[in-house]
Amino acid sequence: MEGKEQLFRDKNVKPTEQLIAESLGEGYAIYQRFVETLENEGIFLMDWRYYQDGKAWLSKGEYKWTTTRGTNKVKPIFWLSMWEGFFKVSFHFSEKVRTQLLSLPISDDTKERIHKAPTNGTKMKFFSVIFDVANPSLFEDITELIVFKKNK
Repeated sequence: MEGKEQLFRDKNVKPTEQLIAESLGEGYAIYQRFVETLENEGIFLMDWRYYQDGKAWLSKGEYKWTTTRGTNKVKPIFWLSMWEGFFKVSFHFSEKVRTQLLSLPISDDTKERIHKAPTNGTKMKFFSVIFDVANPSLFEDITELIVFKKNK
């Protein structure tokens, strides 16, 4: 969504639910539904952290589980950022899984996004798939990518 600015750029102002609600406006209800969808998949949002490189507060969707030996494990699934009236969900995948992603039951639009995503990195090649979430229509595709990433 062009022309919109990323929110929460002041490192002295940590995002709270109230600030998120005020910033997203009508989009906050969609954000709440998104969080519920995540919980159904066993994904939890980490506390917001300020990242110096991007000069913004970000959260991360994480999958947490305990191994049979009792070790607690955490797997990052996606990054979350807030924008004027919407939020972005950013996935980063190894180039090795691009073909597998294209075979998932996702929309043609998302398949096109995956197909056209440029490859980054020199040794560890990866690509990013970024969703601008302003309505719940993207939830199914995002959920498919979450399940894929959890199981990889």
